[in-house]
Amino acid sequence: MAKIKTVYFCQECGYESSKWMGQCPGCRQWNTFVEEVADHKTGAGMAKQLSAVRPVCLSAIESEREERIPSGFPELDRVLGGGIVTGSLVLVGGDPGIGKSTLLLQVCRNLSARQVRVLYISGEESLQQIRIRAGRIGTFTDSLTLLCETNLEIVSEVIRREKPQAVIIDSIQTMYSEHISSSQGSVSQVREATGTFLQLAKGLGTMIFIVGHVTKEGVVAGPRVLEHMVDTVLYFEGDRHAAYRILRGVKNRFGSTNEIGVFEMREEGLAEVTNPSEYMLSGRPKDASGSIVACSMEGTRPVLLEVQALVCHTSFGLPRRAADGTDTNRVNLLMAVLEKRLNYRLGDYDAYVNIAGGIRINEPALDLALILAIVSSYKECKIDEKMICFGEVGLSGEVRAVSMAGQRILEARKLGFTTCILPKVNLDALQKKIEGIRLTGVDNVQQAVRAIIG
Repeated sequence: MAKIKTVYFCQECGYESSKWMGQCPGCRQWNTFVEEVADHKTGAGMAKQLSAVRPVCLSAIESEREERIPSGFPELDRVLGGGIVTGSLVLVGGDPGIGKSTLLLQVCRNLSARQVRVLYISGEESLQQIRIRAGRIGTFTDSLTLLCETNLEIVSEVIRREKPQAVIIDSIQTMYSEHISSSQGSVSQVREATGTFLQLAKGLGTMIFIVGHVTKEGVVAGPRVLEHMVDTVLYFEGDRHAAYRILRGVKNRFGSTNEIGVFEMREEGLAEVTNPSEYMLSGRPKDASGSIVACSMEGTRPVLLEVQALVCHTSFGLPRRAADGTDTNRVNLLMAVLEKRLNYRLGDYDAYVNIAGGIRINEPALDLALILAIVSSYKECKIDEKMICFGEVGLSGEVRAVSMAGQRILEARKLGFTTCILPKVNLDALQKKIEGIRLTGVDNVQQAVRAIIG
């Protein structure tokens, strides 16, 4: 009897080794290797496949524009790059209860309403549970069919037989193959299931969405090779106790990865937020120090948001610094700039920074708003509620240019803002004058602070 060959896989990144190792050389994590049965094709079958493989010249390949189908959600289509590409494999990840299944079920409703044949395969819920959830969302047509199955061979055979135009797999961690001895959700099972669905998507031209669970670090559970194999990776973010949800693309072979879609969770399901700036600024306090509006760019979309800061005298020897929605280290750096360039004694003060609305922003253009919000709270001066600012701040206190300044100013004017503080370089580079809003260009943080406190 031939000896069964086994190999070791890292559960975090999928690194393969012939022996067990304490630390993975790929991701540097400890005690992540598990033993799996190796499955390699050998013999005459492989030799026959190799003889049929021939390389093709680039000039001999016909260039065709990918066919896209609208999902019924313009916000989702924006993130995908203009619609769902036929034959694509899309991974949707997110925390439990964030709304992944609800979003995809609503996409199924929209597609089935356009007579697109959709197959929803669930490995976590029964047909009755899906029916109850679908009843809250709305009415469905008979173009949508349901299947509760976790056996990978049965699922793939049903897809080949039915040939649906779109397939939803909820979730990839529940699928298992009988040819692999490891348990569901293991490295080998997830990799085998993803490879099978990738072949079905490309071979049949079927749009396949797969749901992936995430770990406590916020990444999709299983090997990192899962994200490398699919065409598009979408993350559904947000606090499940809050109403808003943000759909963010971190990988997209058919479009940009900088776009976001904003949704609001309601009783009847997810609803699109077509104007996220107005949504993020709702409930903004009036005549309060430490608050200013900034403009961030998410892809081609300008998003206005409120930056809040609270600076108070510390009761301990070591001041506390905390930030919600942005990088705490960036806040510490900007406070050091204020201490060095403006001689503010902030070492005796606690500082708390918050991006209202729960959205997380790491764009450098937020620096100037953080600076002004901290100064406003420190000096107890109120900032004009119709003022907006953006700009990157360097260690020398200079205010650097940012991209797409014109789009940011137009978005601010559309929402009724009358004053904008921006880098002097961006002001000089504007090709035409923008009416209806007063623009103040600054070269450094000293000039920016004087613009708010005189």
